[in-house]
Amino acid sequence: MQRLTRMDGLRGVLAVYVMLGHALPFTCLPGWMAAPFRHGEAAVDLFFALSGLVIPYSLARFGGAFGPFMLARAKRLLPVYFPVLAAAIFITLLGNPLPAMPWARAGSLFWSPGLPPHALWHVLAHVLLVQGLIPQNILPYAYVTLLGPAWSLSTEWQFYILIGLFARSRTGGLALALLALAAAYHLLWPVGAWQFSRAFLPSAAAFFALGLASAMALRGGGWAVFGACLAGACALGAISGMGKALVPLAWGVAMLAQRQAWGTLLEHKTLQYLGAISYPLYLVNEPVQRALALVLAPLAHGNAGVFTLLWLPLAVAASLALAAALHHGVERRFMRVNKKLLPKVIAAPAQG
Repeated sequence: MQRLTRMDGLRGVLAVYVMLGHALPFTCLPGWMAAPFRHGEAAVDLFFALSGLVIPYSLARFGGAFGPFMLARAKRLLPVYFPVLAAAIFITLLGNPLPAMPWARAGSLFWSPGLPPHALWHVLAHVLLVQGLIPQNILPYAYVTLLGPAWSLSTEWQFYILIGLFARSRTGGLALALLALAAAYHLLWPVGAWQFSRAFLPSAAAFFALGLASAMALRGGGWAVFGACLAGACALGAISGMGKALVPLAWGVAMLAQRQAWGTLLEHKTLQYLGAISYPLYLVNEPVQRALALVLAPLAHGNAGVFTLLWLPLAVAASLALAAALHHGVERRFMRVNKKLLPKVIAAPAQG
């Protein structure tokens, strides 16, 4: 399928939204200015729908071969992920800036006070990207203890394994199966000792289903499946609360943008570039913000206005700069490796 450049622009918008959503609770900006950016989890749900849309095409490029597909995904994501994870752990060891920031909004914070108990198990869970598979009573809050944004990578990894194992299944059937899985989890799974975090795949399965159904619709068919997934995601969102019902509606607008003239806004070169660096930007913004707070919070001497004036623009600029450096210095290099691998993988069945 032709590359959906407008979805690349959307990816850039979402990454910037998440970055600002992580930053604003640590400033003294008025609540009405921060309020629109308090739905970072919903933005990540849209990222899940984007994965549901594009990953089947990535898998198809490898002829549905599970091993090469997973290897390509690992080369795409892990070279950026591991350095950022190591940096996040190191920054956490340097200290907790929150005591010097009494103005930070309680209940809206994303930084842990320090390394958690049984830290080695948390590190291992993050390295293996299984933090989303660990029940809360076994390793509490494992999904956010070391590198907050990494929780969604664990969810993505579960989806890659699932779609790789069922590569030969019909896309529509897999989408409806994921929707059913989401419904069973939200409606039937008992809350208690085996409660999982939001990084558990069934928690986000409806959004992946919506993306899969969208892929069918954009190919010119499967509108009935798309409608069923859209309605199902809206219903589950209304039941679970937290504004989740708005996520599928926002996705519907994104789908309309693919065919409407106003959607050309997403093709602007700035948004396209932000889309290109969106993955490293999503990962680095939180540790960058924390590192700068360690330096600037003591210098502000309790003055929230001074801290906000210095820290917020620096946090945004440094996150963008580091994301760009990781994209050009690491991410693009491994993307070229994947492209070199691709013809060999496709040619292999013919040679056999």
